Amino acid sequence: MKIKTAVFPAAGLGTRFLPATKAQPKEMLPLVDKPMIQYVIEEAQKSGIEHVIIITGRGKNSIEDHFDMSYELERNLEEKGKTELLELVQSVSNMITISYVRQKEALGLGHAILCAKHLVGNEPFAVFLGDDIVDADVPCMAQMMKAWDKHQCSIIAVEQVSMEHVSSYGVIAGEKLEDRLYKISDMVEKPKREDAPSDLAIIGRYILTPEIFDILEKTQKGAGGEIQLTDGLRTLLKTQNFYGYQFEGNRYDTGSKMGFLKATVEFALKREDLGPEFREYLKTLDL
Repeated sequence: MKIKTAVFPAAGLGTRFLPATKAQPKEMLPLVDKPMIQYVIEEAQKSGIEHVIIITGRGKNSIEDHFDMSYELERNLEEKGKTELLELVQSVSNMITISYVRQKEALGLGHAILCAKHLVGNEPFAVFLGDDIVDADVPCMAQMMKAWDKHQCSIIAVEQVSMEHVSSYGVIAGEKLEDRLYKISDMVEKPKREDAPSDLAIIGRYILTPEIFDILEKTQKGAGGEIQLTDGLRTLLKTQNFYGYQFEGNRYDTGSKMGFLKATVEFALKREDLGPEFREYLKTLDL
């Protein structure tokens, strides 16, 4: 069975970027000239996803507007003969089919994914977390879907991190089965360095089987009074094989200010129209 649908939780308040996120969603903050959410939606589209379900909350209307048609803007660009800009704007609204579900209460990542149950149905699906932007020749999710085609079980993207940073992540325990693929035996959320079962951290890409919905419905509120996705995944792990896939590519944690700045600089340097001039400018800085 192919993975056709993806869930994108985007109902968070983005408090780490205040005051910039006081009146606009964190997902709409620009990396160079594209909002962060567009990079992730593009990854989904390039991976073969046909339908994205974005979980929104109050104050997230600009996300819907961004991926919708903009009649006045398009007419203005057409009248002024700005063909390239017109095609650019239309390519965003034509990119992929998107549905929206409102998460009325901030009850955690597990609850956000549960909000998509009626749209996903009884099929496996992908989950993208917008804080993680992965720059890769082959999209991260496409790599994972190749592993899914072979094994047909839930898969989490993992990345090797330094042991001094494992306490910032969920970490897997397991055994290596083949190149880049691990069979997971347990997951530990933000362990102390001495308690971490490995240096393989969970990042924001998942392929999940639909059984996770029934589990999340029965999952009790955990840390912070929220329904934690990790708690649901550990329950699912008891009844199904669960794999971790060590993807190829560079991940940027754009949920942190430093990660956001690094991504901005590196994405700008890779641009043919900006990179050379920007690189020369950086050389002039007295660092």
